[in-house]
Amino acid sequence: MGLKGFAEGGVASIVAGCSTHPLDLIKVRMQLQGEATAAPIIHQFQTAALQPPRVGPISVGLSIIRHDGAAALFSGVSATVLRQTLYSTTRMGLYEILKTKWTDPDTNNLPLARKIAAGLIGGGVGAAVGNPADVAMVRMQADGRLPISLRRNYKSVVDAISQMSKNEGIGSLWRGSSLTVNRAMVVTASQLASYDQFKEMILERNLMRDGLGTHVTASFAAGFVAAVASNPVDVVKTRVMNMKVEAGKAAPYSGAMDCAVKMIKAEGPLALYKGFIPTISRQGPFTVVLFVTLEQVRKLFKDL
Repeated sequence: MGLKGFAEGGVASIVAGCSTHPLDLIKVRMQLQGEATAAPIIHQFQTAALQPPRVGPISVGLSIIRHDGAAALFSGVSATVLRQTLYSTTRMGLYEILKTKWTDPDTNNLPLARKIAAGLIGGGVGAAVGNPADVAMVRMQADGRLPISLRRNYKSVVDAISQMSKNEGIGSLWRGSSLTVNRAMVVTASQLASYDQFKEMILERNLMRDGLGTHVTASFAAGFVAAVASNPVDVVKTRVMNMKVEAGKAAPYSGAMDCAVKMIKAEGPLALYKGFIPTISRQGPFTVVLFVTLEQVRKLFKDL
């Protein structure tokens, strides 16, 4: 069961990650809107009126296609594959192991609190393993919004990790790792635990049979819960990972809390939910594809 849980979660996560990658890229671009990268906080207030108006996900998507072509919507997809292979395979495999271990053998019941605990542990470990790919993915997705002269122009996830290690040190691969771990714990606990809980409620109340309709309904509800819970951490994580640190100059943000405070002062508290529409637009389909694929993969692996 242990190895099968990792394999099933890994396959489902890669399929879901690749199929919803354009929505994730649009989300990252929107989360970076209004950021005055290295400017002092006073200067940010002075230039706030000069910033371009914020636009919605459709406009962002069309702008990317118009300037860089449709293929640009899949910028950083190699990093997504690596991230899902490392992060999601680990988190989903550990979640299944803990869920199996903690389930009461007599009643076959697992309380919601234990599901959440299993998600917190699985998400935290998975995020620590997959952080280098996460940093590379954010940077590759964000690169297209920069002027051509300032772009990093990573050729692939391997090139991104190699350049970061060489130019910024090995430590840069774990930049924002505390945020990644916190976000992953929140997402995994809310996503996996709520999917199992919603699915059990639907089946126990005989609202639907155990089939595609139940899987889609439970997974979309789980995606909404995960999006609401994780968006503030995700916005801060994106900005910390994307910041450019130049030799001899102070970093734009000293850490997660500094980033959050500067963002709220310069852009208001709702900035923490910047990119929420593309987040839920991506989290919903991602979670549906993830769990529908997972249920099918489980059927294929059932007799192995």
